[in-house]
Amino acid sequence: MPETSPRIARLLYDLRAGGAQALADFWREVAARGTPLIEQVDGDSALVTFLWRGEAAQTTTGWGIDLALRRVPGTDLWHGSQRLPVDLRTIYFLRHGSPELPTDATGRGPTHLDVFNHHPFRLPADPADPNDRELWTSLLELPKAPDEPWIRHHPGVPRGTVLTTGVRTAAWGGRRRVAVYRPAVPATGPLPLLVVFDGYLSRALLRVPATLDNLIAAGRIPPTLALFVSAPSGARRMTELRPSAALRAFVTRELLPWARRRWAVTDDPARRVIAGSSLGGLAAAYVALAAPGAFGAVIAQSGSFWWPASTRPGEREWLTRAYAGWPAAPVRFYLDVGDRENTWPRPEQVDQLSVNRRFRDLLVARGHQVTYAEYRGGHDYVNWRRTFAEGLLAVLGGP
Repeated sequence: MPETSPRIARLLYDLRAGGAQALADFWREVAARGTPLIEQVDGDSALVTFLWRGEAAQTTTGWGIDLALRRVPGTDLWHGSQRLPVDLRTIYFLRHGSPELPTDATGRGPTHLDVFNHHPFRLPADPADPNDRELWTSLLELPKAPDEPWIRHHPGVPRGTVLTTGVRTAAWGGRRRVAVYRPAVPATGPLPLLVVFDGYLSRALLRVPATLDNLIAAGRIPPTLALFVSAPSGARRMTELRPSAALRAFVTRELLPWARRRWAVTDDPARRVIAGSSLGGLAAAYVALAAPGAFGAVIAQSGSFWWPASTRPGEREWLTRAYAGWPAAPVRFYLDVGDRENTWPRPEQVDQLSVNRRFRDLLVARGHQVTYAEYRGGHDYVNWRRTFAEGLLAVLGGP
C-alpha cells in the first residue's frame, strides 16, 4: 500500500468535512512552497509527494522518478508519494501517456516540467546542430544531497580559455568540432591531456571548464589541456560513439597527433585521460582498451556497457566480453553509475547498474586500478556534473 503524505491526508479530511475552500487554499500553499512536498525526513529517507493540477486520463513521473499519480475524485488534484533516500539528487518531469520529453518550459502539453517546482533544469540544444532540441525538466534535491564544490567558479580563480575549432577526419569524413580548453595557470612543461566526448553538453551542463579551473587553482590537479569533441548531430553521435575501428582511428591517429602539433601536450600515455558519460563512457573505455598506449586513464560516467541493445543471448555487453580476451592494457579507471539506473523502458536492455558492476569486476580481475562509485540518482547531468571532479581527482590528482 503506497504511503500518503500527511499534508494530503489533512486536505482529504478537510474536503470530506465539506471545506470547499480547502482545495483553493492548498493550491495557494503549493504555489508558494514549491513541489514536490518533502515530509517525514527521518534518518536515511524522506516521504516525497509529487503533485499535478489538471485534466488527464493518467499522470506519471518520468526520467529519474517512476511513479503513477492518483487523482482525488471530484477535483483537479493528482498526487503520488514515494519514500526516497534523503541524499538523492535527480531530475524528473510529468507526462500523460506520452513517450516524449518536454521541449519547453510552459508546463503544458502531454509531457512537461513540474510548474510548481521552483527549480527547472534546462538541457540546452547544441547551437551547432539545427535538429537538436532543448529539453526541460525539474530538479529534485533532497536535504542531504551531496555538495557540489567544484562546478561553479570560485571567487578569484582565473579562468582558462576555450576556443572552438575543428579537426579534419578521414575516419569519419569531413570535420569534427573540437572546443579546446587551455588552463589559465602557466605550465612548467608538457601539459596532461583530457579528451571529453559530447563536448557541448560537457561544457554547458557538466561545467567541466569551471571544474578544471577550480581544481587547478586549488592545486588538486595539474594544469591540463582539454579537448571537447562533438558529433555533428544526435544521429551521428549514436553511430560514432559505438566501438569501431573508425572511432579508434579518429582518436588515436587524427585527434591526438593534431593536438600534439598545436599545443605542448604530453607524450606520456599515463598523463592522458579520455572521458565520457553514457554512450561517451562506453566510447572512452573502448578506445583506451582497444588502443593500448594511447591513454593511461578513463573517466566513464554511467557508461553504456550494455551495448549493443539486442535480445539475442551472448550479444549484449560486447566490450566486457571482448576485453576478457584482449591483452591487458595499462589503464586506470574511474567509473560511476546511479543507484536508480536499474530500470529501463526497453526490455532488451540490461540495467545500467548491473552492467557497470560487471565491467568493474572484469577490470579489477584483470589488475586495473579502479575507482568505482554509485551515487544516489539516475542517468542525468545533475549527478555527472558533480562526480566529474571526483573522476579527475581519481586519475589526475596527487596523493
